[in-house]
Amino acid sequence: MYQDKNTLVPGWEWGDRSGVSETKVRTTHPSPSTPTGPEPAPAAVAPGPRPPAAMGPLGLFTVLLGAALPLIDFFIVNVALPAIDSDLAAGPATLELIVGGYGVTYAVLLVLGGRLGDMAGRRRLFLTGMAAFGLTSLLCGVAPTAWTLVGARVAQGAAAALMLPQVLATIQATTQGPRRARAMSLYGATAGLSMVAGQILGGVLVAADVAGLGWRSVFLVNVPVVLLGLVLAVRSVPETRSDRPASVDVPGTLLLVLSLVTLLLPLTEGRAAGWPLWTWLSLALFPFAAAAFYLTERRADRLGRTPLVPPSLLRLQSLRQGLVMVVPFSIGFSGFMFVIAVVLQQGLRMGPVAAGLALVPMALAFFAASLAGPRLVGRFGSRVVTAGGVIQAVGIALILLAVLRGWADLGLAALAPGVAVAGLGQGLQLPVLMRMMLSDVPADRAGVGGGVMVTTQQSALALGVATLGSLFLALAPATGMRDALAVTLLVQLGMVALTVLLSLRLPRVVR
Repeated sequence: MYQDKNTLVPGWEWGDRSGVSETKVRTTHPSPSTPTGPEPAPAAVAPGPRPPAAMGPLGLFTVLLGAALPLIDFFIVNVALPAIDSDLAAGPATLELIVGGYGVTYAVLLVLGGRLGDMAGRRRLFLTGMAAFGLTSLLCGVAPTAWTLVGARVAQGAAAALMLPQVLATIQATTQGPRRARAMSLYGATAGLSMVAGQILGGVLVAADVAGLGWRSVFLVNVPVVLLGLVLAVRSVPETRSDRPASVDVPGTLLLVLSLVTLLLPLTEGRAAGWPLWTWLSLALFPFAAAAFYLTERRADRLGRTPLVPPSLLRLQSLRQGLVMVVPFSIGFSGFMFVIAVVLQQGLRMGPVAAGLALVPMALAFFAASLAGPRLVGRFGSRVVTAGGVIQAVGIALILLAVLRGWADLGLAALAPGVAVAGLGQGLQLPVLMRMMLSDVPADRAGVGGGVMVTTQQSALALGVATLGSLFLALAPATGMRDALAVTLLVQLGMVALTVLLSLRLPRVVR
């Protein structure tokens, strides 16, 4: 219920209502016997760092809008790929690059985006990244060839990497206590809903064929949204930056890029390209690049420098445990979203709208669980994450049962119960994990901490499409789509079981 201009959600108040604290001043009069003279000037006090302004509800809405755009665009193309292939004669390998080029670029530059925000100002980088995201979305929407679209998607991923880390860093720097916990819960809810809503929105836009634009509308729709976001950000998002900004760690940045590219690019492109020699050489190089990155960062930390990913930051138990859990969760989530889009459109011959509507129960259940999450966490702590994993497993089992029992007549009604239950379980996990991961990160390292968290999540999302997606597409020609989907769901069940076991090690109390 909306109560007044300072309250968006009951129990969540923004800022100090009083504005100025009252101070009583006692005036003394000198006695006649007391000599009077000029009072000594007060000692000069060096001004301390000015605290950032508290962010209001409109500012929070604006940064969450910025958080939603990159995640929506990661998934929105899943249902548009058949139309893109038909229009631009893209072919399987190029289609994989349209998806993977965005995801890989986005993942490898996120930590650097967080560091640049700490240095130059997070609001400034948020505005720059959002403007660039709008421009690159326009380029995607007017791309005349498949390879032009690939290049525009790579640039779009780089723009997203500038914008997204500033969201978490701004929330960390401008909120405290219960307000921060609620804001982080809303961020987690936004992330999960955006991933589901992307495919729903993509299906609707492709089918609507607005002004004859077809698949191009899934990118062009970003342009007015970005213009609105820029206007709101100028008015409502406070500027923050680190009190101790560090220069860019060039060796660490290059080695992180090399590590992620050598892992993600061959996994994303390998199957469609027929696993040429370069994919195996790249995968062989990955462990050496990752080891060199870790050793370089550890040495920089010991020498008192500021590495791109400080190993000391990973010693925070809440961040480390959350990162370990978000990897299998995100791999399973993105793999399922990619596979279900292919199954519904190519296996069950549903149109893009029906393929999108099939996920509406998941989105609604996720949203409901996200709203209830903070209250449940206050009562049951991290066991909410465990319960969410068990509920998600039940949902996937229901989908598997529906697939095996009635494949020939499988429709939205048969899928809805399992999809809804799975969404409920996911909504109890992701917002809580994101809130927990950044709970102990200092405000002056908010950009780096947010970048590490989102890089891990985004890399895992890309891995999910590359691994579970490739598994499904490799099995489907030989076994049929029904059995390929069943195997993929069983693998996802294994990943959910892993997250449940890992959640038992979380500290009971979630700050």
